[in-house]
Amino acid sequence: MAEFPNLSRRGFLNGTAAVGGLLVVPGLLTACSKTDSGSATGEGALDKLRKQGFVRVAYANEAPYGYLEGKELKGEAPTLHREIFKALGVDELKPTLSEWDGLIPGLQAGKYDVVSAGMAITPERCGNAIFSEPEFISPTALMVRKGNPKKVTDLASAKKAGITIGVMSGAVEGGYAKGAGISEDRIKTLQKPQDGADAVKGGRIDAFLLTGISLRWLAKTNPDTEVTEPFVPQVDGKEQFSPGGAVFRKGNEDLRDSFNRELKKIVSDRSRYVQLLEPYGFGESEIPPQDLRTADLCAG
Repeated sequence: MAEFPNLSRRGFLNGTAAVGGLLVVPGLLTACSKTDSGSATGEGALDKLRKQGFVRVAYANEAPYGYLEGKELKGEAPTLHREIFKALGVDELKPTLSEWDGLIPGLQAGKYDVVSAGMAITPERCGNAIFSEPEFISPTALMVRKGNPKKVTDLASAKKAGITIGVMSGAVEGGYAKGAGISEDRIKTLQKPQDGADAVKGGRIDAFLLTGISLRWLAKTNPDTEVTEPFVPQVDGKEQFSPGGAVFRKGNEDLRDSFNRELKKIVSDRSRYVQLLEPYGFGESEIPPQDLRTADLCAG
């Protein structure tokens, strides 16, 4: 199994990427070029992929979003994208490993066709690439000791119980906790997810605050813990959904639109969505609301 990632690199756990108002592809995106969206004969990007029989996808080896296990590409994004591209007549994903910071530059350079890494939709990224509609949202949850001795369910109950909360260094969850009125002396900073799990098990904190997706994955290797039902925190009255999606090169809007049509069929079918992605810790709480749109997100 792939090593659990440094989640703060994902973008939706740092200060700029996870703020509730979502991002929109700014204005009119770059016009389609012959190279990306069509040729002199009118052949589009999807036609090319169908003809060659595969789509080149980039992943960052970050579980549970996209990672290699043995020789098999697994995770939320590859699983979902494989299903979508098969429906579009492209049967194979050809993976390329990339450092997180190199995913979009590699896409722009034509090294692959799609980023399949659970990338958060942010205004900055929307300026450099085009995103699908949201594939998932990332509600927050609490990891607690088995049995949930303090009986906490969300930040309001955590404040009422006077418990000590752990958050990752540089992550937005610290702001969520402060925004809920939890005093700073009750908020402890940790460097990585396993540190949070260890602190919960050791009694140094009462709960560890992170996305439900990440905590459920972490709980698989920390059996003395459990994870509360996810909840959506608010900052200044705005819900913090933290959505992610597939990423395409500018000029490939037609390919993105075809992808979106198949994506909508899956996210509209709750049982199908859960069946596909439950092995990676995604459930009904991660299904994007129908009115959550990338065009509204990229606007910031």
